[in-house]
Amino acid sequence: MSVTIPLAERDFPDLGPRTVARCGPLHAEAFRFASGIAALRLCTPRADVIVLPFMGQQIWRAVFDGRDLTMASMFDEPVVTDQYLETYGAFFIHCGLTRIGPASADDPHPLHGELPLARFEDCTLGIDEAGGVIHIEGRYRHRRAFGVNYEAKATITLDVSETVLGVGLDVVNRRPAAPLELMYLGHANFRPVDGGRLIYAARYTPEDVAVRRSIPPHIRPGPGLAEFLADLARNPARHHILSPDLPFDPEVVFTIRALADSNGWSHALHLHPDGAADFISHDARSLPLAMRWICRTGDQQGLGMAMPATAGVEGYVAEAAAGRIVTVSPGGTWSARMKMGALDPAAARALEAHIERIGGRG
Repeated sequence: MSVTIPLAERDFPDLGPRTVARCGPLHAEAFRFASGIAALRLCTPRADVIVLPFMGQQIWRAVFDGRDLTMASMFDEPVVTDQYLETYGAFFIHCGLTRIGPASADDPHPLHGELPLARFEDCTLGIDEAGGVIHIEGRYRHRRAFGVNYEAKATITLDVSETVLGVGLDVVNRRPAAPLELMYLGHANFRPVDGGRLIYAARYTPEDVAVRRSIPPHIRPGPGLAEFLADLARNPARHHILSPDLPFDPEVVFTIRALADSNGWSHALHLHPDGAADFISHDARSLPLAMRWICRTGDQQGLGMAMPATAGVEGYVAEAAAGRIVTVSPGGTWSARMKMGALDPAAARALEAHIERIGGRG
């Protein structure tokens, strides 16, 4: 049996959770945070995932086999705001589509664009009993007279037997006679582990793993950061072991040229000292780059180990000059596909070997 349940924000209870679907070991319940934001909890024997279906289709929390993969932040729950940094702590955030990265004097726009806090509609919850899969879907329409008109459909899937989330985005340019210029970043925020090792499909050179030397206006650099960035510019491999004494304060950002396997996918691992791992994979045919973001401060611990992207975060002018703005023809569609989650030691070893072969190291 397969069932699809429409989700209306008015139906989310103000007091306590309410079960909206149950099918064998699959379970979904609707609730509201104290802030009033509607949320959907997806539960399986191995997963406890919280999605904000109407607020950017953010994945607020991802817990697999009892371990929280989500970055540590100063936000215990999402906040009602139109400012990106005033509700920052989700596991996954769609960023773009008209811009990503910080604004500048000649390129004003919301930090990471309109998608992170976008108002999604036509949201549904689906359960496929035979396949053992839960999926969430929602749509967002973005229109600006004389400029932009697109529709984005976001999807999230969770398999009852796995510790993996599938994330997809399909964008249709609704303008009949003008192209859509598109920039996208899948901001996946894992929790770093001391002694964790980063393994990813790229050539470990300064050209292919390029550290950002510029400091955006919303960042105040901590002590030693400038010297650390200069060292990473010469030797990016220095950050591959997440030693607690490295000064990721408040952040370090890399642009990585992703290498793909024979199926067109690129992969990255955060290998823990106990042999388990976190991972993210993406279709590099539509997402040729991977941005890396690491933040380790007193109140934030975040690891964007390989955030799939169409472009870097140096701004529209710089990315256009580099030829990294996607153009979607009138009526055309652009799609992104990603997978992320947790791996046991055996699965982690298998993916590590696969990544090393892609990078020519195995």
